[in-house]
Amino acid sequence: MVSSVLLSLLGLLSLIAGCLPNPAETGSGSSPIAALSEPSGQAPSGAQITSRGWRPPAPLDAKRAFSYLERLCKIGSRTTGTAGMLQQQRLLEDHFVALGGKPEWQVFMHKHPLTGQQVEVKNLIVRWKPELKQRVLLCSHYDTRPYPDQDPKNPRGLFVGANDGGSSTALLMELGHAVPKMDLKVGVDFVFFDAEELVYIDNGMTLGDYFVGSTYFAEQIVSAPTETTYRAGILMDMIGDKELQLSWDEVSFKYAPLLAKEVWGIAKELGLKEFSPRVLHSIRDDHLPLNQIAKIPTIDIIDFDYPTIASRSRSHWHTMADTPDKCSGESITKVAAVVMTWLQRQKP
Repeated sequence: MVSSVLLSLLGLLSLIAGCLPNPAETGSGSSPIAALSEPSGQAPSGAQITSRGWRPPAPLDAKRAFSYLERLCKIGSRTTGTAGMLQQQRLLEDHFVALGGKPEWQVFMHKHPLTGQQVEVKNLIVRWKPELKQRVLLCSHYDTRPYPDQDPKNPRGLFVGANDGGSSTALLMELGHAVPKMDLKVGVDFVFFDAEELVYIDNGMTLGDYFVGSTYFAEQIVSAPTETTYRAGILMDMIGDKELQLSWDEVSFKYAPLLAKEVWGIAKELGLKEFSPRVLHSIRDDHLPLNQIAKIPTIDIIDFDYPTIASRSRSHWHTMADTPDKCSGESITKVAAVVMTWLQRQKP
């Protein structure tokens, strides 16, 4: 999935940023940033880390969240404009309608990087409390890479994107059970970006554009303004890793440092050691157009080291190994619990 990446600090991952339009634009960061802001309010009741493991706050359910991930991966490839993507779109629309959300489709055409033909791109927006003008964004890309182009054995095999695209989509599906039960003071929009990585690697050449869906979404906010105001956004990507480790990325900390500190501060309150308050990578992702074009302060919650650097294992990123067995419902609901708490604390 990831559109842009920083080479690992320790040099243990010699990844070529296959999703980088311009690798020269990446930088590195390793030094800790200023201390977290003081915690405010109370952690959600029911969230506990016990001797038996993680228990998410109601109504979040780790087993159910993981079942959503498995269901998405059973579809197979969910690349933009394919039958698999169409099946996923129907699944998500039915899912959120049943939970009381208000799904909308943002549809436009884009030139396919291989055929040159126009392909339909569809962002899914699910609105909660649509009557409220002050709103926040919770985002994920939901398309999968066309091929596992980083796979050492079969770079043209099947890529199901369990962690990369699937985990954050499953998180929002799970969070859909919680939002209707919350006393929200701001409106919430779940946004599923299409064509985040409708990109092909051919003989070392990158064909296609990144962030197509999120760029269009951001441009529409600027070109067709409404009374709606987005005060902040949280993008989630690759958050299902069993060995979850979440640090700040350089782009998030450049554009929305207060939001980054606030979210990681909530994780600290919840006792979630997976959230580490330091800058580790500089990642180009869907939060770039939201920050740069739409001017919405947006952070990216992402664990690019999949698995961890310390494991010394080859990365599963953009390989056939990115499958549900590498992920967990615990990881998904830990991130969901942090985001849910953040939503609860939003003031009008």
